[in-house]
Amino acid sequence: MRIGELASRAGVSIRSVRYYEEQGLLTSTRSPSGQRHYTDVEIERVALIQRLYAAGLSSRTITELLPCVDAPSEENSDSALERLAQERERLSTHIADLLRTRDTLDGLMATARAHREQLGAAVAG
Repeated sequence: MRIGELASRAGVSIRSVRYYEEQGLLTSTRSPSGQRHYTDVEIERVALIQRLYAAGLSSRTITELLPCVDAPSEENSDSALERLAQERERLSTHIADLLRTRDTLDGLMATARAHREQLGAAVAG
């Protein structure tokens, strides 16, 4: 199938398919005229890539995980699990940072509200 059909069947844009190929996440064969051709297997691969992106992973990290898919082995599985654990820790740290930032913003909002109430009372009084 050609790139447009793959994109349509996988539910992504043609631009995404091209990007995945540029990043080494997806491969195609080329016709003599240079058109990309894909098989049904690539539909599943695009779906996997989409799930990995949805999990917050970068294309670089996805590239590190694909050996587990392309050449399953205990070693590749262990490497993938370790990499996923690192990503989970990175996200957990980011979430904690965001929660602290939100708490700081809540404090600033409370201070601003109190100040506004004091201004309102001064104008009314």
